[in-house]
Amino acid sequence: MTKGKENVRVQKFIVAVAVILFVIKMVAWYYTSSIAVLTDGLESIVNVISGFIGLYSLILSAKPKDSNHPYGHGKVEFISAGIEGTLITVAGLFIVAEAVQSFIDPVPLQKLDLGIFLIAISAVINYGFGWWAWQTGKKNESPALEASGKHLQTDTYTTIGIIAGLILIRITEMLWLDGAVAIIFALIILKTGIGILRKAVAGIMDESDDDLLQEMIEYLQENRDPKWIDLHNLRIIKYGRILHVDCHLTLPWYLTVKEAHTELNRIEVLITQKFGDRIEIFIHTDYCMEFSCRLCQVQDCEVRRHPFEEAITWTVENVASDGKHRLD
Repeated sequence: MTKGKENVRVQKFIVAVAVILFVIKMVAWYYTSSIAVLTDGLESIVNVISGFIGLYSLILSAKPKDSNHPYGHGKVEFISAGIEGTLITVAGLFIVAEAVQSFIDPVPLQKLDLGIFLIAISAVINYGFGWWAWQTGKKNESPALEASGKHLQTDTYTTIGIIAGLILIRITEMLWLDGAVAIIFALIILKTGIGILRKAVAGIMDESDDDLLQEMIEYLQENRDPKWIDLHNLRIIKYGRILHVDCHLTLPWYLTVKEAHTELNRIEVLITQKFGDRIEIFIHTDYCMEFSCRLCQVQDCEVRRHPFEEAITWTVENVASDGKHRLD
């Protein structure tokens, strides 16, 4: 099974579970009249909607490239995660408003034992499927599936807090705790929603992933060949799980086209061995210039114009810069 198909299969389960849990939580709210339980139920509506959106995005992103989408359909996963983050944030704000209203006009609570039992069942199911979705999304580099899993796990933490609040209310009979518990966990929901939205916007805007750049550059530096005089203008763009890498590589000017192509293939194989089949690589070759001699490590160069002085270690700063490397 391909990673794309696996992501779709997991998301289908997530959608089915979201619908079942929404029904369970609404039944619990019907019997208890608790605003905290309603809070949990309202968030489940978001789970259902975002689940279907996530499923659609994963089906679309799994499609191969075509003439209209030469880089594939992976960007839709960031859009899906952005919509989910927005829905979570809106749900958090709505929950705060409902909680404040409960302070003004409190409603007597009923059958808390049944409500606690039903909500506890939903928490266990939620966390299990959330962990599965998050692990699968992380393994398969799927932002949409990661967002779904993270959302379900956060929903579980919220549910646990609500259960604790309901138990406390049952013991103390202080009804104002119902709204207080709802507000506390609404803030957690808001934080999660904003975080998912922030990550989605970063992907849509092709924001640089410094950790990924650092990992790739350190790996290339460790396996560097003397003929690879410098590497610059390196960029990594994410299309869902696909990483589009392009850069400029400076090689000795006297290499034939065939010899230069051999060096490019070596780098492509090197990167693929480390990062797998999710990599697309486009390398532009540059020829060395006279100032390159001072940092060139080719020992048997017959056309050297200046003696070697110092090797430049590749870093995020100099590899991401636009221009051949040179000593000051």
